[in-house]
Amino acid sequence: MKRLALILTAAFIGFSANAQQALWGGPQVESPVINEDGTVTFRLQAPKAVKVEVTGDFLPTQKLTFEMNGNKMEYDAPGVAELKEGPNGVWEYTTPFVVAPEMYTYTFRVNGFTTIDPNNVFVNRDIASLTSVLLVPVAGERSDLYAIHKVPHGSVAKVWYHSDKAGFDRRLTVYTPAGYETSKAKYPVLYVLHGIGGDEDAWVTQGRATQILDNLIARGEAKPMIVVFTNGNISQEAAPLENADGYTRPTMALPQTMEGSFETAFPEIVKFIDSHYRSIAKKQSRAICGLSMGGFHTLYNTLNYPDLFNYSGMFSAAIGVNDTSVSPIYQDFDKKLATYFSKKPALLWIGCGKTDFLIQANRDFMKKLDEKGYPYTFMETEGGHIWRNWRVYLSEFVPLIFK
Repeated sequence: MKRLALILTAAFIGFSANAQQALWGGPQVESPVINEDGTVTFRLQAPKAVKVEVTGDFLPTQKLTFEMNGNKMEYDAPGVAELKEGPNGVWEYTTPFVVAPEMYTYTFRVNGFTTIDPNNVFVNRDIASLTSVLLVPVAGERSDLYAIHKVPHGSVAKVWYHSDKAGFDRRLTVYTPAGYETSKAKYPVLYVLHGIGGDEDAWVTQGRATQILDNLIARGEAKPMIVVFTNGNISQEAAPLENADGYTRPTMALPQTMEGSFETAFPEIVKFIDSHYRSIAKKQSRAICGLSMGGFHTLYNTLNYPDLFNYSGMFSAAIGVNDTSVSPIYQDFDKKLATYFSKKPALLWIGCGKTDFLIQANRDFMKKLDEKGYPYTFMETEGGHIWRNWRVYLSEFVPLIFK
């Protein structure tokens, strides 16, 4: 009987180890390592590998091309570096340069097969791609905004609202500033929009938006505000695996993304927030911004509802519509632009990277603004269509609003 009990106990322990928490057998190799001299070391144990590489946006970029609307366009892609094999099949690479303070993503290529770093538990999902995360924060540098500090923290909630335009309930991510729950104050509202293939989680997970907000507000560089992260895919209820579609692969090829439906339905979101949160429900206390497709949505929400938003931020915005007959939302552009500026908005802010494939479209838009004498603020940065730039733009835009 005692022997049977020991066997059952051993079996239960084995079952528990496999079916419950992974309490034992953690990673044996440390990677990545931020060295004292500012370089970073990456390691991967792959004893049967022939070639191991690391690729990520911490490396110098390489130029690649792609075709868009029949035109070949050049863009920046992450660089690639080779690891060298050492004892016990551990491959290693140390950057020959100091890695500047920033939040980066990277992957390994093992014999041509791409994989995340198995020794780094911090992983990012961008549409259907997984990458490992490297955060190099330094006090006094911008990347310090992306780190968690001992400051008052806001709350983040997943909130459902009903959309009559979509015909079903949809989800928002809502940030309320520190002290919201215990105060009776009303707050201005910023609406933040993601890019194509993203969702209402993108800015929180990839953009470090809540950390940026917490830190800017704690420093006194930004007003306490409610921030609403929307899902710009009007055909979706919520982010992948958080909706009724079940286990489906995330994709950029979603219907109803840039054909007017999202903009048509946007006032529903504003109405919901104003009726469920202590918001200051007037134009002077509303702002909107977005990246890429979200910049496109920002532009057309701004033009079609000139009495809703006093501040607008376009980050690497997709500008221009191939077929204006798709929706009235995209028609009468110049007339709507004139109406918007006649109402004297407080700020139109534009940011784009020098090598972003959308830089020319943004320059053409700014040329139109210049010809009409319409005021705007522009920030041009190094690099292309990357989260590293969009985090910078958010951290620049937020301190300028609600002044």
